[in-house]
Amino acid sequence: MVNTEVGVPAENTEAGKNDVGSPENDMESRRNDIEKALRKKFKHDLVGRFEKAVVQYQLVEEGDRIAVCISGGKDSMLMAKLFQELKRHNKFPFSLVFLCMDPGYLPENRRMIEENANLLGVPVEFCETSIFDAVYTIEKSPCYLCARMRRGYLYRFAKERGCNKIALGHHYDDAIETILMGMLYSGQYQAMLPKLRSTNFEGMELIRPMYLIREKDIIRWRDDNELRFLQCACRFTEAAHQAADSSEPSVSKRLETKRLIASLAKTIPQVENNLFRATENVVLNKVLGYKIHGEKHSFLEDY
Repeated sequence: MVNTEVGVPAENTEAGKNDVGSPENDMESRRNDIEKALRKKFKHDLVGRFEKAVVQYQLVEEGDRIAVCISGGKDSMLMAKLFQELKRHNKFPFSLVFLCMDPGYLPENRRMIEENANLLGVPVEFCETSIFDAVYTIEKSPCYLCARMRRGYLYRFAKERGCNKIALGHHYDDAIETILMGMLYSGQYQAMLPKLRSTNFEGMELIRPMYLIREKDIIRWRDDNELRFLQCACRFTEAAHQAADSSEPSVSKRLETKRLIASLAKTIPQVENNLFRATENVVLNKVLGYKIHGEKHSFLEDY
C-alpha cells in the first residue's frame, strides 16, 4: 500500500524502470493513459464540472486538509483522481489524505479496492471497522444505519489525521434522486447540500465536490478505461441491483426513484435540470410551511 500525502504515485524501483515489459511499467502506462483521457476527453464533463462545484460552492479553501473518502466504487475513485488533478495545479495550498473505511469487506472485495487504487495511483489508507457485522441482522433500514455508522467513523478517522473536511462522492444524480425520494417517501422537501458542518465533530465539514457531475459521464469514464469497481459489497445493495436488472419490483427506493426520473425524462427532457433548479428557487411565501434549524413555521405567521 502506498501512503503519500498529496496523492502522487511513488516512483517505480530502478529494476522496474529498466524492465520495459514489466507489470510495473504496464500499469504506469495504463495509468498515464487514464490521466491523459481525464485531462482531454473528459476535461469538460468531469474535470470542468468538478472545478466549477469547488469554486461555486466554496468547497476547498487555503490551508484545508481534506480526507478524500474512498468506498471502492466508481464515484469515489474518480473523485480521488479529480482531487489529484486539482492538487496538480492548485492556486493555494491544501493537503489531501485518501481514506478507505473498511466496514468488513470480503477479502476479494478489499483486494479489488487495493488493486484499483494501485492502478490509479491513489495512496489509500485503510481504516478497519466491523460495520457490516453490526447491521447484518438488522431488518428495518439496514442501509440507513450502515450509512450513519460509516459517516461517524469517517469523521473520527479524518479528525484523528488532522483533517478539517471529509469529501464524499455524491454526484448530480444522487442530489436530484434525494429530492424526489424525500417528497415521495418522507413527505418533505429538502436538498442534499454540497457542503454542511458536522453537528457531532466540532470544526469538521462535509463537502461533495462531485455535485455537478452527471452519473452517465462517470460511467462513460469507467467504461472507456475498462475499469471495474465495487458496487457496495453488501448483501442488501447486491440484492437491489439484481432486482434492477429483472422485472421484479426493486427493493431499493433510490433505484425506484432513478427509474421514475428516467421514465419522466422521456416526455419531459428538462425534468432532471428542473428538479435540481427547484432547490435554488424555493418561494417561501408560496408554501404552507417550512422548517429552519428544526423549528417549524406556517404561512399563517406572515399572512
